[in-house]
Amino acid sequence: MKTTDRSFLTAFCVSLGLLASGSVLAAGGGDVHLDSANINLHDQGSLQRGAKAFITNCLNCHSAQFMRWGHLTKIGLTEDQIKANLMFNPDTKFSDYMTTALNAKDAQAWLGKMPPDLTLVARVRGSDWIYTYLRAYYVDPASPSGWNNEVFPNVGMPHVLHDLQGSMTKAVVGEKESHGKKEPVTKLVMERKGSMTTQEYDMYVRDLVNYMTFMGEPVRIKRTQIGVVVMLFLALAFFAALIVKREYWKDVK
Repeated sequence: MKTTDRSFLTAFCVSLGLLASGSVLAAGGGDVHLDSANINLHDQGSLQRGAKAFITNCLNCHSAQFMRWGHLTKIGLTEDQIKANLMFNPDTKFSDYMTTALNAKDAQAWLGKMPPDLTLVARVRGSDWIYTYLRAYYVDPASPSGWNNEVFPNVGMPHVLHDLQGSMTKAVVGEKESHGKKEPVTKLVMERKGSMTTQEYDMYVRDLVNYMTFMGEPVRIKRTQIGVVVMLFLALAFFAALIVKREYWKDVK
């Protein structure tokens, strides 16, 4: 094998390694099992329910500063429906970005820092990570917020959907024998139930994650459609060029 070939192969392997490590980091670590969100960006009903869930629960503290209100027309809503049902501030313009009313000073005093923007979180973390994360909260009296998360241990964000979650668990510290010594161990036990069943809550979170995935790239469906057309065109162009080549070179010996 030539030196240039080896160098290319090495660079290719390193690139694959970096991509793989990036995927693990985005997923929150290799030891975290992620449930499938089963998102469907063609399901406009799910996207509309998810938009309402996001605006009602997330936009109070988080912003989506790269997403315009007008982009909601891409999920089957009219401008009048958006203004009547989702834009609660009468001063907000249809062309404005989806920003939060929480200012940095209050956020610092109440939460310790400004909550992150969520426009691209689904592209960074992945839809399955968000779906699993929002269903992995449990009551933890030792945590400053009173909540903890199996996917994101010691997370600073409280569980804003706790009134809805179908089943809620609580961390209980006990002891276990190990090699003749007692060691502390934390177990999760059933604490209470929210207003939704487990299945209803899972569907609610799925709709929310579906919308957040759409929000990260509103033109994703159109981009995919254009990509399919381009690939078909290139395939046809390839066969056309192949026929022309054979016709041109058939008399060349």
